[in-house]
This record gives sequence, C-alpha cells and structure tokens, in this order.
Amino acid sequence: MKKITILALHNTMATTVSGPMDVFSQAGILWNHINGIPATPFFEVRIASVDGQPVQCLNNILIQPHQAMNSIEKTDLVIIPSIADIEKNRRYNQPIIKWLQDKYKHGASIASVCTGAFLLAETGLLKNKSATTHWGFVNQFKKMYPDVHLKSERLITDEGNLYCAGALGAGIDLSVYLVEKYCGHEIAVQCSKSLIHDMDRSSQAPYNVFVFQKNHTDEMIKSAQLWVENHFDEPVDIDRICRAHSMTRRTFERRFKKATGDSPLLYLQRVRVEAAKRLLESNTNAFTEICYRVGYEDSAHFRTIFKKHTGVLPSEYQRKFSTN
Repeated sequence: MKKITILALHNTMATTVSGPMDVFSQAGILWNHINGIPATPFFEVRIASVDGQPVQCLNNILIQPHQAMNSIEKTDLVIIPSIADIEKNRRYNQPIIKWLQDKYKHGASIASVCTGAFLLAETGLLKNKSATTHWGFVNQFKKMYPDVHLKSERLITDEGNLYCAGALGAGIDLSVYLVEKYCGHEIAVQCSKSLIHDMDRSSQAPYNVFVFQKNHTDEMIKSAQLWVENHFDEPVDIDRICRAHSMTRRTFERRFKKATGDSPLLYLQRVRVEAAKRLLESNTNAFTEICYRVGYEDSAHFRTIFKKHTGVLPSEYQRKFSTN
C-alpha cells in the first residue's frame, strides 16, 4: 500500500488538499462499493501540517491534519497544495523546503498543485526540468525561476518523480494520473467513472487569459503595447510603430522582447486571439466575421493561430465557453 502525504498550508485553497485526499482515499473503495465487491484500498493517505495544528484555508475552512510533517517517517509521495502570498511564503516556508528536500533524497516523489509549484521550485529540484503552474502566475514564475522549463500550456508535467498540476481543478487530474501510474489503467478508469471525472484533459491552454505584461520600466515599449492593444483590428505595420517610437526595427524588437517576453508579432497575435475569444464567448457570429473584426482577412490562417494559442479550434472553444 503506497503512503501518500498531503501538506496542509495556511491560506491554501481547500480543494487542493481535499481533492487529492478524496481521489487517493477512494481508489479501490468507491468503485468496489458501487459494484458490491470487497474494498481493496491502494493508498494510505495522511494530511500533515508544519506543526500538526489545524490550518485555515483561504475560504476560512479549517483543516485538521493527522500529524506534523516531521513525524512522517516514510512516504512514497508528497503533495504540495496551492500557496498564497508567494513572495512572503518564500521566506516563511524554509522548514518545509528542507523537509521536502529530505523526503525526496530518501526516495519520495513530490507533486505540486497550482501555485504549489513555486514551493517545489524553491527546493531546487525542478532546475532544468519541466513544470507547470496556474496560467495567471506564469510571468511571476518565469522571473523567479528562469532555470525551470515552464510548460504553461500543460495541465500536468511528469519528470518521473516530480509532478506539477496547472490549477485547482487540475489537482484532481493529477491525482487520477498518479493512480494510473501506481495502480494501472483499469483502476484509474474505475476512479474516473466512480468520481465522474474526465481523464482526457491534457491542456490548460483553453482556459488561459493572456496577461498583458506591463510590469516593466520601458515606457516607449509600454506606449507601443497600448497602441497595438487599441488598433489590433487594423492593419498593423511594425515598421510604422518603430518609426513612431524613433527606433530601428532591430532595436524595437529587442527591447519589446526583453520587456514583455514576446516578439511584437506574437504579442499582436495574442491580443487578437483574446479579442476573438471574447467574441466567441458572447455571440454566435460566423468565425469569418470574427476574423475580420480582429484584423484578419484569411480565416484559415487565423484558425491556425487561434489553435496554436488556445489548443482548440474556434468552434470547440465556442462550444465550451459560449453563453449560448
């Protein structure tokens, strides 16, 4: 029987603790109960806090852990829930970081859910490895941990014994994924069916909202960004923007990339895709008309761009998020 330890941290999202707890504790139990066969639990699941005392979640729910983390002698997997106040927790969580490093050294796998990836990255274990986190914290993560290969479009990353899940709901996806790794496909399917959970989700790209990166000090580039955001539905001439800001194209592109993380062309594409997403969510206009309204005449070309940024076709996106 695999031993699972789920950390309970102050100001976490309760579901990033209780969700994995429910998946692992019900594996081999709920399905069996429904089908009238003896229970065969596969996991021993414990919740641990730093000192063994209750922790208060963001929604004011109190979680009563089973024990203090230092009393955990042996565990096969540690799950890190979401964390709030990331910069503050960077200092506050030093004892947890050392504990995680020690457990990993002694053979435990470690998985993070949502912003828990920041705490996992603080251990140094993700250096030069793939990770994912909530799409809303991607820019902050990249700045803090440039040596981690952030795959922000992925729902789950798997580095063999280090795992990350993108956001709150993805903690369930990751838990079912790990049930499959530990127990096989049949047991994972049973979990999925008994919990009525889809196993086929692999990307968080459709849920991403492009964050217009303006947390920089290059005022000329901020001006150019605002121009693009206000004129994206027009033919955009990058050379004209360069001249308007008294820069050569090479200088402009270098400064734009440094400030925003994107090339001017990619930034324009992202702005147009976000505009198209809003139109797809709010009306039933033909995609060709939406293309025209966001600055594209070639709908086939924009369909390709849209899928590159969202992971789905426009029609799939509209079915998922339209008010209709």
